[in-house]
Amino acid sequence: MTDKREPHEIDDETGLYVISVAAELSGLHPQTLRQYDRLGLVSPNRTEGRNRRYSLRDIASLRMVQRLVGEGINHAGVKRIIELETAMANMAIEVAQLRIEVDALLAQNPPKNLKNKKQSKLIVYEEEN
Repeated sequence: MTDKREPHEIDDETGLYVISVAAELSGLHPQTLRQYDRLGLVSPNRTEGRNRRYSLRDIASLRMVQRLVGEGINHAGVKRIIELETAMANMAIEVAQLRIEVDALLAQNPPKNLKNKKQSKLIVYEEEN
């Protein structure tokens, strides 16, 4: 995977926060963050020294995991929910891309049955009082 961003560009996937700051922002203990990383619930970026760096997206994911666990869902269930939501988001992106392609193809090659349809004029009559 190549990174097309400029070195100074920061987005919500840039690993900025060390584990202590991420723990404070998410309201979780640092050990809980390490456990979630081991379980694959959140995967923070790593420095060359293998230290975790959490992004804004990671912080949001940690909060979601915390909310789901608070609702009584176990870690395996949380992981499955994350996988399904990711798959759904990827499919939504794919559907949007396909819609753009279909619209472009229809614009280039309109269906014959739609091409020759005459539009009827709408005539509005005003009532006389």
